[in-house]
Amino acid sequence: MSTETATVRRLAGLRYNWVIYVALAFLGGLLTFVGAMAEQKATDDATFRKLTDAYCAAWSSGKTENAAKFYAKTDGLIFYDVAPFSYNGWKEYQTGVQKEFLDSAVSVTLTAGKELKVTRRGNIAWTTVPMHLSEKTKDGKDVELELRYTGIWEHHGKTWLLIHEHISTPLG
Repeated sequence: MSTETATVRRLAGLRYNWVIYVALAFLGGLLTFVGAMAEQKATDDATFRKLTDAYCAAWSSGKTENAAKFYAKTDGLIFYDVAPFSYNGWKEYQTGVQKEFLDSAVSVTLTAGKELKVTRRGNIAWTTVPMHLSEKTKDGKDVELELRYTGIWEHHGKTWLLIHEHISTPLG
């Protein structure tokens, strides 16, 4: 074998090794990225499960001031509830829910289902979850409602705040 042929083979082998090293580095980076995304998803799921359960406990207290900490107070935000159609901003929401529901209730229990779904894009996340509302009214009625809940959350510092929510109940 000539020296020239040996040199060409050695250079081809080095190029081949370089391609393998680059491919392995790319694969390692891809696995790290996928692992980080899965870890972020698990963290988000746990964070929003805790937030959703605390949200339900706050509303179950029957006091709007306990739920206030979950809402952004920015003007122009819209919140859809079972009744009436919508509220413009937290102040209107707080007053309206107090009047429509809480003033006539002896007790209220709001419970989130296990099927919480969280989707996050940067500082915005949305959650969907079925909920159940049990209410005992001052006139002796028991109200049981299955609810559909969608919350749009925005990250503010270390806190997630609702900037929009939609609560509805199936007809029938």
